[in-house]
Amino acid sequence: MRRDGNWNPLWDKLSDWDPEWTEQFMAMNATPIERGIFTPEFVELLSIAIDAAATHMYAPGVRRHIRAALDLGVSRDEILTVLQMVSVLGIHACNLGVPILEEELDAHQARHAAS
Repeated sequence: MRRDGNWNPLWDKLSDWDPEWTEQFMAMNATPIERGIFTPEFVELLSIAIDAAATHMYAPGVRRHIRAALDLGVSRDEILTVLQMVSVLGIHACNLGVPILEEELDAHQARHAAS
């Protein structure tokens, strides 16, 4: 991955501490790509989605994969659609948090109204 420019410098310490495990993890990560099941364009779009997801948010990876996707001929609209699709992951925080906030606000108001 270092050779191909896909190395995240945040992995350096992990690799220093446990190079065998890191190598196995990186090999597992590369297996789907090496099998050639997906087109390189699809792999780049999927990589954009993973790196842009609210659970990951790795800007250097998003930038690298957008650049690679554009170089492969992926359109702006295709990339934008992936970003729009992955953005819904963030809405789940509202789906979870807003009802809880409403319940807690109601409980808070009830406690203070009784005082």
